[in-house]
Amino acid sequence: MTPDDITHPTTPTSGPVCIIGASGRSGAALCRTLLAQGQQIIAVVRSQGNLAPDIAQACQAVRIADLTAPGTLALAFEGAAIVVNTAHARHLPAILAATPAPIVALGSTRKFTNWPDDHGRGVLAGEAALKADGRPSILLHPTMIYGAQGEDNVQRLAKLLERLPVIPLPGGGRALVQPIDQRDVTRCVVAAIRLIQSGDVTGPESIVIAGPTAVAYRTFVRMVLYFAELGGRPIISLPGWMLMALSHVTRRIRRLPQIAPEEIRRLLEDKNFDVGPMEHRLGVTPIPLANGLHHLFGRRSHEKRKP
Repeated sequence: MTPDDITHPTTPTSGPVCIIGASGRSGAALCRTLLAQGQQIIAVVRSQGNLAPDIAQACQAVRIADLTAPGTLALAFEGAAIVVNTAHARHLPAILAATPAPIVALGSTRKFTNWPDDHGRGVLAGEAALKADGRPSILLHPTMIYGAQGEDNVQRLAKLLERLPVIPLPGGGRALVQPIDQRDVTRCVVAAIRLIQSGDVTGPESIVIAGPTAVAYRTFVRMVLYFAELGGRPIISLPGWMLMALSHVTRRIRRLPQIAPEEIRRLLEDKNFDVGPMEHRLGVTPIPLANGLHHLFGRRSHEKRKP
């Protein structure tokens, strides 16, 4: 099936929502929220064994598909009123070719980076495919996501900070970041689904989703230290090139969370986004960073205290 063969629905949709990547962090959180709301779900995963048992039991169907093998996709999406892609946006061209359904997908604000990489280029390619296709769709571009079970952004940072007596930051950590709570990501995806179901989406839309305000990375680090109850640490400013060189050395140190040179370089550019479209179009007011970190680390402390 090609985009030219597809008839795009223009009336409100009903029926099951197909979630690609249902075993991932964002996919699993979305499944649980939709199931709690009584929504029928078709879960699409690469391996059924990776899907949480509670989700597998509650879904209308669990289907196995590989996004890199287009021949498996049409059957996986069969009967879906809406297809939600929580996997990488680079797969959107193959998804579009396999289904006539409206699309909701996660992209990334990585598309705005001054240092394009495969991740960012894949997001741009997926976005271009949606625009060229023209069907009702919403592509959400989250900033750094934190708060999901097992996420490796804030929780990995906390593990690293726990082992460092001083915190070396490129440029003193003055560049801005605007992390978004996983709960807000889920709320945004649900809102996008409901907009399509109501018939309020007539073509491709692209929306950045982020926390309410940007903060300097050094402030973000201090907030993580505080809410993770790690105590104070002095912050020192080092050139980005020096930290990138040191990252090659730290790869050989066991038990130390790894940070790639590319991640350090991205800490030198501001991530400061307008959340007006997120609030007005999706109706989601983002959770303040302090509230999100308190929830994350409070939950983690409670889990540690369990017998």
